[in-house]
Amino acid sequence: MQTTLAESFLNTPEGEAAERILRNCVHCGFCLATCPTYQVLGNELDSPRGRIYLIKQVLEGATPTAKTQLHLDRCLTCRNCETTCPSGVEYGKLLDIGRHLVENKVGRSVAENATRAALKTGLGSPLLFNTALKLGQGMRSFMPGFLQARIPAAETAGDWPAPRHARHMLVLQGCVQPGLKPNINAATARVLDRIGISLITAEEAGCCGALAHHLNDTEAGLDAARRNIDAWLPHLNAGVEAIVITASGCGVMVKDYGWLLRNDAAYAEKATRVSAATKDISEVLVTEREALKTLTAHLSPLANKRIAYHPPCTLQHGQKLSGDVEALLANAGFVLTPVAEKHLCCGSAGTYSILQPEIADQLKARKLEHLQAGSPELIVTANIGCLTHLQSGTGIPVRHWVELLDEAQEKTPA
Repeated sequence: MQTTLAESFLNTPEGEAAERILRNCVHCGFCLATCPTYQVLGNELDSPRGRIYLIKQVLEGATPTAKTQLHLDRCLTCRNCETTCPSGVEYGKLLDIGRHLVENKVGRSVAENATRAALKTGLGSPLLFNTALKLGQGMRSFMPGFLQARIPAAETAGDWPAPRHARHMLVLQGCVQPGLKPNINAATARVLDRIGISLITAEEAGCCGALAHHLNDTEAGLDAARRNIDAWLPHLNAGVEAIVITASGCGVMVKDYGWLLRNDAAYAEKATRVSAATKDISEVLVTEREALKTLTAHLSPLANKRIAYHPPCTLQHGQKLSGDVEALLANAGFVLTPVAEKHLCCGSAGTYSILQPEIADQLKARKLEHLQAGSPELIVTANIGCLTHLQSGTGIPVRHWVELLDEAQEKTPA
């Protein structure tokens, strides 16, 4: 796509990156067929190609409007279009640039800014989030049904094995996951412990930065990345093999640290190293499949349960990881039901379900229709946002797939 950058963007990191990305777009429109918001709204400006045109206009000097901002806000950042694109357009990176530029020029209302600040502060702080969550859980029985569906009942974590192996890996605890579903990371620690790997934490690490980053607070997102890099590097230097992520939304962010901090002389090299060491738990377990086989050699009582699996966009499109979770569950004896439109987003997308509830609810209903078509006993996924979003719309239990693997191993006869 031919682009003539406005003088203000010439010889800037954002301008150069955007021009390189735009040059690859050939206007083919393949992305429209797999874009969730285009499927729902039917407006070209709510498709990747339409948003690319809007961003291109801003880069060429056009003045963006609130309408421009709305169309960019409506994007889920699912990156399905990147999987579909035959030309390798890095749409997610271009969208980040475009949103940042439009945010600076258009601004937001006092109410919008207050909502976004509350989301960044409340969800990004485990202390604040867990305090509010416990209050909500305490009042849950007095709430109407639609509110109960959005506040999960309190859960316990189960045992987390003490470090005892020569091999060590780090885990990113996350912001909301330890409060909402504390057993996910504990189950991961138990699975890894059984194959000779101790899972440890770095207490100084915190939010991955995705929350602030996708709410266009670029500096806050980068500060979170720097804090985590400083917390993790000493462990990597001491021989920790990997940084394990159990929430794919966090995983895609941490794997992008190298790109996001590429122009930071003090952190560029360190960020690249951290990104390279970051692995989704499915990546780790696939490489340890031989050790896992000994734990599932005899099928557990949980085997033959019908499972519907929802692959999060941040796993299949953002991290380009497909098929590993299904293979791990199948090897453990679970029966996976066929699910149509596996490539489409469920509508969670971080804070999207809060900021764009109408579109998010339509996508959730569409996703659940497909997930429930095979009459599953359980629905599993690989991201806390997808898990809670889907659970709010169904009575079928929705869980993280690693919890099932943990339970299957625990109940497998010797």
